[in-house]
Amino acid sequence: MQNLLDPAILFFVFGVLAGALRSNLDIPPAISKFLSLYLLMALGLKGGFALAKSGLTPSVAVALLAAIAMAFIVPMLGYAFLKNRVSRFDAAAVAAAYGSVSAVTFVTAMQYLETVGLSFGGHMAVAMVLMESPAIIMAVLLANTLRHAQTVPTGASHGSGTAVLGAGGGGPSIGRILHESFTDGAHLLLLGAMAVGFLSGDAGKAMMQPFSGDLFKGMLAFFLLDMGLMVAKNFADARKASPALIGYAAIGPVIHAGIALALSWALSLPVADAALLMVLSASASYIVVPAVLRYAIPEANPAIYFGLSLGITFPLNILIGIPLYTSVAQSVLG
Repeated sequence: MQNLLDPAILFFVFGVLAGALRSNLDIPPAISKFLSLYLLMALGLKGGFALAKSGLTPSVAVALLAAIAMAFIVPMLGYAFLKNRVSRFDAAAVAAAYGSVSAVTFVTAMQYLETVGLSFGGHMAVAMVLMESPAIIMAVLLANTLRHAQTVPTGASHGSGTAVLGAGGGGPSIGRILHESFTDGAHLLLLGAMAVGFLSGDAGKAMMQPFSGDLFKGMLAFFLLDMGLMVAKNFADARKASPALIGYAAIGPVIHAGIALALSWALSLPVADAALLMVLSASASYIVVPAVLRYAIPEANPAIYFGLSLGITFPLNILIGIPLYTSVAQSVLG
């Protein structure tokens, strides 16, 4: 209940309601982009400051390895569940979206943990970056395998087979995907801000407090208002999906969070770090993954993987998931 009364969450709910009522309330794209860049910069600084204080320790390495493990486990499970229920290209795309992460969900979770007095490691921002790409790479490899399987049995001439494979091969290579994932403007800003925070330490934290601390809550509320408006616009696409996809979008994240909790327990991760790992594992990408898959897997329907992640999973995580995962982590690991 405390999470629902948070001003930032209330602005998200307000945005959803305004969008559902078809209000002309709108956040200009330039302002929306600025807000997202601000949140990433502030998040990077916070992570860097915390990392400078804690240092690079074996426990940090364990948490990062756990994050990488979840980045492979989630898309594999998602594809295994969906491949016989929907088009395999759609299954690969949805698995990529849910195997990747949502920075806004992570930022909101981080703010929630600070509100309830739980301290987390700055390295969890690094974990978020590391979890972004593996699922995308796996999805592209799966799509290329599917294209190859479609061309071999047809008995078509080499020329036609080459044309089909060329459509897939014309998409980004694995090397290009890796390059775009780690040099994407948003990610680069996050990593750069983290480096600045790490190098400047406590002195930098004191100087940047008005920017990365005092303004953060208000900026998050403004951005969540915009996200609420976007959720309302994309909810119709999510409702058109098959029952299997809707069930996966609603229940799958809880299962992913449960696996992350079990891994956290096995590795003795701190409560707050475990809660953030659960949130990351339960989140779904609606920015980076759709941007890459639109060209890498054109056979998949963007309305499905974008609509599910933004229309169903994102609001469930923001309203229910974050406090639920935190509470469960406290009960099991606290």
